[in-house]
Amino acid sequence: MSPVHPAGAPNAGKRRFVVEADGGSRGNPGPAGYGAVVLDAASGETLAETAEFIGTATNNVAEYRGLIAGLRAAHALDPEAAVLVRMDSKLVVEQMSGRWKIKHPDMRPLAAEARTVFPAPGQVSYTWIPREKNKHADRLANEAMDAGRRGEKWAPAGSRAALAGGPRPEAAADSAEPAELDGLDGLDGLDGLDGAGGPGERAGAPAATPAGWAAPADLGTPATFVLLRHGETDLTPEKRFSGSGGDDPGLSAAGRRQAEATAAALAARGTVQAIVTSPLRRCQETAQAVAARTGLDVRVDEGLREADFGAWEGLSFAEVRERHPRDLDAWLTSPQAAPTGGESFAAVARRVALSRDKLIARYAGRTVLLVTHVTPIKTLVRLALGAPARSLFHMELAPASLSVVAYYADGNASLRLLNDTHHLR
Repeated sequence: MSPVHPAGAPNAGKRRFVVEADGGSRGNPGPAGYGAVVLDAASGETLAETAEFIGTATNNVAEYRGLIAGLRAAHALDPEAAVLVRMDSKLVVEQMSGRWKIKHPDMRPLAAEARTVFPAPGQVSYTWIPREKNKHADRLANEAMDAGRRGEKWAPAGSRAALAGGPRPEAAADSAEPAELDGLDGLDGLDGLDGAGGPGERAGAPAATPAGWAAPADLGTPATFVLLRHGETDLTPEKRFSGSGGDDPGLSAAGRRQAEATAAALAARGTVQAIVTSPLRRCQETAQAVAARTGLDVRVDEGLREADFGAWEGLSFAEVRERHPRDLDAWLTSPQAAPTGGESFAAVARRVALSRDKLIARYAGRTVLLVTHVTPIKTLVRLALGAPARSLFHMELAPASLSVVAYYADGNASLRLLNDTHHLR
């Protein structure tokens, strides 16, 4: 089912990225490398960089490899985003736009691979830019080739491509023309994750470079999110909907004991370097328990609040089934469907992903405790795994449980822990 957008805004609510990519060969064919950068289309902020020395290859092969890497980096940030690709290769832009035929046998599999990264029709658009406006990606490609010449791998920590390219205040204006980005229609959004075309289910889709145990050493220390679900409230044992749209209950006596036990365990480990919490009372009380043990300040992030369950707030599942059967059925089958008067999983995913990206940038290479709720934690796990939206209904998160996701500099994420409650026993 495709989402319904307001007239004149076919991608309302979608995150929008700009991918700038380039590749080069010193000899054509010769020692080659690529570089790509993902930008926020609204602000021009750099969200991800990637580059690699690929050995002996032609310019065109390197350019296509840069395109694929840039699309994968964007996909790792948000597989439902609308993407505008900007390159100074007329060949790649015209071929990927479908206006030129791909005759060279080396180019066909690369173009096919690029199309599998964001398979939804119209999700990716292409535009040509002059070389002087592609300096960031060009410098990344040259850094990769220079590293290859030294027998090294390109490392993001040592990159100066963004600095050497100068300030980028024009990036948003040049990269995010409304006519081009608003024209990226045909998106199925999170609905597309429910079918066979979703990430992790696409037949023949290229696998991303694995993170975690297989991550190369040159990726550096990841940003690590320790995800703590708040302790129990009086509504928790009764399994009632308790989001951000109803009462704001505090911790029950059992919930306070859970928060204290968790705080003691985290303080003993000594790995948490910062604390960020949902604004809701039950999370703030849980976060303060940890802060009292660790001496860390607590920062509030609105994006970490629980879903708004609308008219379902305070009701049990059986009561919702009785009072709002059609809305419940829709909610159980489509992430675009919202609880009666509430917030859909798709809407939650968009704001959670935005908070995630900001926190990754703020806490790069550090371990941060995020005190939040069931839906945001499941959403972060789902996005890290590239899992379909329906996976939200197949995860269990106990009160005061801990989960851990690590985010690497190349855009990959690794789930390290899920629903751990050993500290409560």
